[in-house]
Amino acid sequence: MKINGRSLKYGDNINTDIISPPAYMELPIKEAAKYTMSPIDTEFSTICEAGDIFVAENNLGSGSSRETAPLMLKELGIKVVIAKSFARIFYRNCINLGILAIQCEETEKIKMFDNLEIDYINGIIFNKNKNERYRCEKIPQHIMEFVEMDGLINYLKKNLK
Repeated sequence: MKINGRSLKYGDNINTDIISPPAYMELPIKEAAKYTMSPIDTEFSTICEAGDIFVAENNLGSGSSRETAPLMLKELGIKVVIAKSFARIFYRNCINLGILAIQCEETEKIKMFDNLEIDYINGIIFNKNKNERYRCEKIPQHIMEFVEMDGLINYLKKNLK
């Protein structure tokens, strides 16, 4: 199975305060999502489309362990995040919320709005704009089950009955 989407590309050290600015934490997620990434890109929530793929470099999601950062991305339609490296808790929060988190050492080759095709079974990202292939981690089936069921809670509800 493959996932297709347009990349929204950012650099190193995109922390949870950048993704989910603390000033908007008390708002409902639907309202707070309007401010996603606003410390570095005030247009993010308006350019983000359902199915887009969030791409970063090193150390994505460092900072707070709160779930609001991946929740805000999810609210805007992001189903996949790709980075060279992740903060552990952010990575796990993504998976638990049904967002596929993929490690790829070649994210510097991906540019804003590149069209990507992700073959998560074989560990390949195909950049359609550049006709290039990048190796990424293969995603185990049990992780894909969480993603396909829109998160760990839904997975547990179905499988514990």
